[in-house]
Amino acid sequence: MDTKTILNDASARMQKAIDHLEEELLNVRAGKASPNVLNGVMVDYFGSQVPVSGAASVTVPDAKTILIQPWDKKMLRTIEKAILDSNIGLTPSNNGETIRLTIPPLTEDRRKELVKQVRSEAETARISLRNARREAVEAFKKAQKEGMPEDESKDGETQSQKLLEKFTKQLDEVLARKEKEIMTV
Repeated sequence: MDTKTILNDASARMQKAIDHLEEELLNVRAGKASPNVLNGVMVDYFGSQVPVSGAASVTVPDAKTILIQPWDKKMLRTIEKAILDSNIGLTPSNNGETIRLTIPPLTEDRRKELVKQVRSEAETARISLRNARREAVEAFKKAQKEGMPEDESKDGETQSQKLLEKFTKQLDEVLARKEKEIMTV
């Protein structure tokens, strides 16, 4: 193992942690309508489980509404039931053609709850970043035992710490952006 391989591996793992955090934060409702709130809602579409977007057209006509237009009218009830069963906190209204989800304004308490949830997700990502750094440092120590020069190993450990700091800064920016979005009325 050389320095570049170890650092590239650590960097890739850290980037995955940031990407995963961003993906998770998309699912957190911030008072604005977003088709992402339906990402975890699965419907039975001709015998297989698919996300709502796989059985219908999901659009956001305005900031407070999500419109779901099934490709097959028979799917209206199935999609409606899946949304109710999913516990995303939205009640669908069905007019026989489309399903409309109205996003209620968030209360101050709910906003604070969401910020706690977002911070918890961010902490999980931070742990992943630190684990990636720890594994890189261990890889450098192992490589040193296998013949890597000590100064190169120490440089690698320093560089992995710098990587951690870079990705932590990125994580903090993502977190601050989402918190601002949640707290904006």
